[in-house]
Amino acid sequence: MAGVPNNFAFIDGQNAHLGVSALGWKLDWKKFRVYLTEHYGVSRAYFFIGYLAENQALYTNLQNYGYTLVFKPVTYRSEGKPKGNVDAELVLQAMIEYPHYEGAVLVTSDGDFACLAQYLYDQRKLARVLSPNRK
Repeated sequence: MAGVPNNFAFIDGQNAHLGVSALGWKLDWKKFRVYLTEHYGVSRAYFFIGYLAENQALYTNLQNYGYTLVFKPVTYRSEGKPKGNVDAELVLQAMIEYPHYEGAVLVTSDGDFACLAQYLYDQRKLARVLSPNRK
């Protein structure tokens, strides 16, 4: 469509979920995908997430909503909680896709991607940073 940017979203799934939860909210991922398209011209939304077999229904739903899932094997913290650190995968995918989008929408609740955001900003390819974090 003419006038609509071709933007890609890069979503740190766990951090976005934790950030939204910390605010006392529950995000409707289906509506969020529509929001990304309508408000930011996102044609492709990469969703980075740690893989746990018991979450298969969630993964299927996210794919049905239009997300492209990128899985990371989880490790377990000392207290037994799973951790899927997707930072490197997100940055790498943003750079692999760099020639294919006009702008990037980064979705995370922490500052782990500040260097990526700064680089994209300097190159005029940062469309938006969405962060469910009061800080």
